[in-house]
Formats: sequence, structure tokens, C-alpha cells
Amino acid sequence: MNLITTIILITMILSMVLAIVAFWLPQMNPDAEKLSPYECGFDPLGSARLPFSLRFFLVAILFLLFDLEIALLLPLPWGNQLLLPSTTFFWAAAVLILLTLGLIYEWTQGGLEWAE
Repeated sequence: MNLITTIILITMILSMVLAIVAFWLPQMNPDAEKLSPYECGFDPLGSARLPFSLRFFLVAILFLLFDLEIALLLPLPWGNQLLLPSTTFFWAAAVLILLTLGLIYEWTQGGLEWAE
């Protein structure tokens, strides 16, 4: 019991010290940009009709599209417990091939070029 008590005491003391340091360590006088309600890079008090870069939007959409690969392949380990593991391999390969073809298409069309 003495070891468990010591570990709990060390954990509590370390947690309290880290919380106190995290509370007092940050800068107490943030600048005007940090106090701004928006962090998107636009001036919140300026005109709302500023041009928006479509390249940025396209890269963001492509990131979301290819990030779905992770969500679609996450259940793969549980799929290996099926009666035919080759079915799981087939569907995983189909998803990866489809995403690879999409990446090749975007690459050839110039959708991944940031600067012209």
C-alpha cells in the first residue's frame, strides 16, 4: 500500500505543479491580433467582399476527400474476422485504387499546383 500511496502523491503533486506553471507561464498581455475574434487571416472589421482564393478551397476539399480514406479503412481489422478475408481485401483494395485514380486525375489536371 505504501507504493500506491507514493505514486498517487507524486501524481497529484506533479499535476498541481504543471497546472500552476501552465496558468502563470503564458503571456499576460496578448496583442490586438490575438484578441481578434477571427483567426482566418481576414480583417474582421474590413469589407466582406474580399476575393477568396479558389486554390485554397480546392486544396481543402481535396484534403477532406483523401482524408476519408482513413475513415473508410478503419474498420478493416474487424473485417478480417469475416468468413472470407479475401472479400475484405477486395473492398480495401477497391477503395485504395479508387482514391489513387482520383489522385492521379487531380495531378494530371493540375489541381495540386499551388502556384501557376
